[in-house]
Amino acid sequence: MTRTSLLGAAGLAAGLITSTCVAEIDLAAIDAAIAANHDEAVARLQNWIRLPSIAAEDRGFPEGPEYMAELLRDTGFQHVEVVPTDGKPGVFATLDAGAEKTLGIYFMYDVKQFDASEWSSPPLDAALVERPGLGTMVMGRGAVNQKGPESAFLAALHAFQATGQQLPVNLVLVAEGEEEIASPNVRQIALRPDVQAALSKCVGVMLPHALQGLDGNVTINLGAKGVVELELTSSGLLWGRGPMRDTHSSYKAMIDSPVWRLVQALQTLVTPDGNTPAIDDYMANVRPLLPEEKELIAVAAQRQNEMQYKVASGAQVWIDDLPFLEALERLVSQPTVNIEGIYGGYTGPGGKTILPYKAAAKLDLRLVPNMTADEAVAKLRAHLEAQGFGDIDINVTGGYNPTTTDQDSEVIQAMVKVLNGYGIEPLLWPRLAGSYPGFVFTDPPLNLPAGHFGMGYGTRAHAPDEFYVIESENPNIQGYDGAVRSYVDYLIALAEL
Repeated sequence: MTRTSLLGAAGLAAGLITSTCVAEIDLAAIDAAIAANHDEAVARLQNWIRLPSIAAEDRGFPEGPEYMAELLRDTGFQHVEVVPTDGKPGVFATLDAGAEKTLGIYFMYDVKQFDASEWSSPPLDAALVERPGLGTMVMGRGAVNQKGPESAFLAALHAFQATGQQLPVNLVLVAEGEEEIASPNVRQIALRPDVQAALSKCVGVMLPHALQGLDGNVTINLGAKGVVELELTSSGLLWGRGPMRDTHSSYKAMIDSPVWRLVQALQTLVTPDGNTPAIDDYMANVRPLLPEEKELIAVAAQRQNEMQYKVASGAQVWIDDLPFLEALERLVSQPTVNIEGIYGGYTGPGGKTILPYKAAAKLDLRLVPNMTADEAVAKLRAHLEAQGFGDIDINVTGGYNPTTTDQDSEVIQAMVKVLNGYGIEPLLWPRLAGSYPGFVFTDPPLNLPAGHFGMGYGTRAHAPDEFYVIESENPNIQGYDGAVRSYVDYLIALAEL
């Protein structure tokens, strides 16, 4: 499918939305502008990928937020401001189109770390790569998570700008640079009094995303799990036992090991198979799946391909050899305690007979409705204390609550309307198993619905060879221009609901 098809294969025409708003917006001119601006928009995305902001490595600051602000000024936002926080700066921007409705937009300008040796194309080259069956893709860190979809949304605004047409809705945009370290300071951006006041006028919040699967199906998430990221450290100094520095391993016969102490503490956090959290009282508030959520999952299990899940996850079987439906129910409903990595002592070539004085483990805790990040951390602390591991240091680096959005909200119904116009019946999914800081919008004081939207395809977020499709050879998925057009149609649909 070429870039100029602009969703035509899915049945899109100028008459998709038949209200007076379409009569006022020249969609043919929009399509022409999208096509004419294609090369410039793709180059803009490539340049953005080449400028990484990695909060975990303190890399790309202050260049990252300043570049984000400049991108927004170029697309017509009248007010653009870099917002200081206790960590990395955010960006706040408003675009007043004189419309009746206002939509909130969430961006992240930061990306995950990478090991360039693991990539087939250098992660900061943002090279255009050909893949049979997919077409031309841009490969690089941040390509799909989230700079590709975000740049496509900005390209939609450029199309309105190029044709001299006003947007059908006003925009309030909040961007942060710490999403990949669990957003420890996002409240300082979104809940700053003037930003909160602007967001309070919004009907909801939309996050640009590449939602298409290889079969063309689109999933609309009605929420997401929360998350806490933290590090546990066991050391001789904190414990008061074992060595105060690395020492010869022969002393193990008479000295305690902080490394073994960490391993023993970790074993108490889950059941013996590692699959169910065993932190005291951790599961007490977990809400079971509602009947309507189970129904949505059952529909999804019929329409989705189990093998695609296995390919995406790298798994061959599910926990307890569960059938696909029950595995999906666990994916949506269960909190988790996951070890991201463990380190301590010597890990280089050969052996080194030492008794390490400390060891650490990086964990993430995924949270479901009725759980909160603060509660999860408090229960972990109490559990370790009760188990006799009160000396183990807990360093919480970020975290936030789960989110839930009503499928009848305007932000979701506009998504459904656009997709139905393309001939797509989207899957409504109760809860994304991953996490994003939507809580700052959906929780008090804002209490706004929030959801992800966007055509297009990409994958391997957080992994080597991350990519976002630019020119699609797969007739089921859209390329870059199709993604751009989907944001045009979403803004119109939201205005006309």
